[in-house]
Amino acid sequence: MTALAIGTAFWLGLLTAISPCPLATNITAISFIGRQVGNRRRIWLSGLLYTAGRTVTYVVLGILITAGLLATATVSRILQTYVNEFIGPPLIIVGLILLGWLKSTHSLNLAGEGIQQKVSQGGTVWAFILGILFALSFCPISAALFFVGLIPLALAESSRVILPLCYGIGTALPVIVFAFLIAVSSEYLGRAFNCLTRVEHWARGITGTLFILAGLYYSLVYVYAISGFRNP
Repeated sequence: MTALAIGTAFWLGLLTAISPCPLATNITAISFIGRQVGNRRRIWLSGLLYTAGRTVTYVVLGILITAGLLATATVSRILQTYVNEFIGPPLIIVGLILLGWLKSTHSLNLAGEGIQQKVSQGGTVWAFILGILFALSFCPISAALFFVGLIPLALAESSRVILPLCYGIGTALPVIVFAFLIAVSSEYLGRAFNCLTRVEHWARGITGTLFILAGLYYSLVYVYAISGFRNP
């Protein structure tokens, strides 16, 4: 496994965290953590438990999906042999979604108002549960980055744990940062949110463009090579 693959998985997770839809869930988590202003220990503990909940969820999903696909010898051989041919179009689709050119209003929310109310009334341990529920609440961007961005990368690197782990840590990193800001001084929170919003716009645009370029590269080079080989 290369450092590039690990860095890519982490970046995909971080981009997931700061994209508009997932960022809304992280803001809810930060609001939950912020209830405990004045108790730095509980703020840090809530942030770490939320991170653990998200990370564990993505690791379990990654293990189940990659292990299931790689368990069958035939499927595993096909994936490892032809992953370069398969990956081009999905990368282009993810790029179009990140750039906002391909939109969908469908999303999965497992942490509705009822659940959030129970969480707000619960103890610190609910931060872990909140992390799990928000990790499973996929929207178009987070679903595209996880299932089309991370999973093919994990399959190509035969990584069932490490890459999903890096992705999960990336998705929860902003919450850890904001938990630190709340613990130190909540006055920096608004500035950090404004800065994050500006960074997200450029990060999503650059990443979306790179995904499209990479998808075009894989499609043109590998698919064309296969077609040319079969039809000389």
